[in-house]
Amino acid sequence: MTTTLRPSPRTKPGNRSRPDKGSTPARKRSVRRPRTDLRAALIFITPAAVGFIAFFLVPAVLGIGYSFTDYRVFGPVNFVGLDNYAALFQDPLFWNALGVTLEYVVINIVVQTVLAVGVAVLMHRLTRSIVVRGIILLPYLVANVVVALVWFWIFDYSSGIANQVLAFFGVHPVSFFGSDVFAIPTIALVNVWRFMGYTALLIFAGLQTIPKEYYEAASLDGATENRMFWGITLPLLRPVLALVLVISVVGSFQIFDTVAVTTKGGPVNATRVIYYYIYELAFEKFKFGYASAISVVLLVILAAISLIQLRILRADKSDLG
Repeated sequence: MTTTLRPSPRTKPGNRSRPDKGSTPARKRSVRRPRTDLRAALIFITPAAVGFIAFFLVPAVLGIGYSFTDYRVFGPVNFVGLDNYAALFQDPLFWNALGVTLEYVVINIVVQTVLAVGVAVLMHRLTRSIVVRGIILLPYLVANVVVALVWFWIFDYSSGIANQVLAFFGVHPVSFFGSDVFAIPTIALVNVWRFMGYTALLIFAGLQTIPKEYYEAASLDGATENRMFWGITLPLLRPVLALVLVISVVGSFQIFDTVAVTTKGGPVNATRVIYYYIYELAFEKFKFGYASAISVVLLVILAAISLIQLRILRADKSDLG
């Protein structure tokens, strides 16, 4: 049997045989730059940055500059050096305002923090209802001027509901906002009522970060709720409490609107807090240079207090992990 061999087909000049895959040179892949969100981030933070520069940074720099002058709006500006600061340390009204403010801060911070921690722990251990959170936060959403007016009417000496209740129990009426003894505690407790819910929610958010396993293990060992609070909750909540305390202290030093609506610094100087004193100097007596000097001193005081708080409470370290 004869086998016929077929001739191999001719290769046309245009047709080239396909080389093996192994001999194909690797194609250069196009190198793409890593995608970043920097442009989008800049777009989103620009409005806030412009607001910060226009309403915080520029006024702060101008205020520091004015503190070395006798700027009074209507008149020439003269450089006086450290004269405003020297006068400040010899001003009895400044020291009285600082003492009144410290009294308010101590009452407000102690009562507000204790109540806020208690409310936050109760929410964490008993209920996490969104409705409960909304009710607790509700006073914070009301304007502070409205809150001050409502409580001013409630504590009115002659027709206030509070004194009507006291009269029902045979107690003489109390001048809550008109007494040099009760005025600052009353203002402090009004603001405790307003800000306690906000502080409690901040602490509640911190409680959410504590693993449940710690409480379960302590419960199996027979620990009571009181023992778990002091042994687990407070130590692990320390960084959050440090942040909350710094925010609360700085905010408490800025008390102004409640005093302006209710007592206007009276009786005598019993409620003239430092912010109200700065307002009087700047916008009633037009001593902007001297008012700016007090503002700078207050800025230094708040910065020092905040740093001391963060250092003592070790806010940068956590017992978790």
